[in-house]
Amino acid sequence: MATDDPLLRRVLLTNDDGIDAPGLAVLETVASTLAHEVWIVAPERDQSGTSHSISLHSPLRVSERGERRFGVDGTPGDCVIMAARHLMRDAPPDLVLSGVNRGANLGVETVFSGTVGAAMTGLLLGLRSIALSQAFSDRDAVRWVTATALAPGVLRRLLGKPWPEGCCLNVNFPDVEAASAAPMRITTQGVGLVHGIEAKPQVDPRGFPYYWLKFKRARRDDAPDSETTVVMAGGVAVTPLRFERTDDAALRQMREDER
Repeated sequence: MATDDPLLRRVLLTNDDGIDAPGLAVLETVASTLAHEVWIVAPERDQSGTSHSISLHSPLRVSERGERRFGVDGTPGDCVIMAARHLMRDAPPDLVLSGVNRGANLGVETVFSGTVGAAMTGLLLGLRSIALSQAFSDRDAVRWVTATALAPGVLRRLLGKPWPEGCCLNVNFPDVEAASAAPMRITTQGVGLVHGIEAKPQVDPRGFPYYWLKFKRARRDDAPDSETTVVMAGGVAVTPLRFERTDDAALRQMREDER
């Protein structure tokens, strides 16, 4: 049930781990404290790594999973578009929440993240949007209770602040008990943990090769106010993100070289 004095009329939930993912169930619990209506429009299957992609060359199918709950055989971006422009067309959401992702989305990794991509798609459609992720050190023991405990307060605090147009927010919860978490900080994206991508070769039962793509991750030097530094120190990181990605220093240098 929503609180007696919810901040919002309706919120849209999506993710990139799939509609049956535990992190989405966590987000549904959190969102029910913030809004009268909670809508879920999420991918039928895991769509990790799909970034901002949308399905322009294949049709989308939508399955009704319950009241205000729909599965889409597409990307997280597709889900946000289907919700805002079709399923919720007559009463658009006040807020898009994407997650809670299994694993942090930090630094360069945010460019590839379907969780962040859904929030960016919401931004493109003019909707306030927040991506949420839970860091872990053991994939089989993700601290969902940390996100469950901290997210309501973090979201209420963020929604109570002036919200600049042209950005969405990327929230990462640390891999610590909620009671041990450091306070929320507004952070920069930074470089994160990804320093490459590998193609891992395998051979199928018929002797044909196939490949798995895998991120290479390791601790790297990062700014003290970066989301990676804050999360690794046990804090909650909130980074404003935008579409504009011009490298200002390179722009100045290249313009100087033109003269």
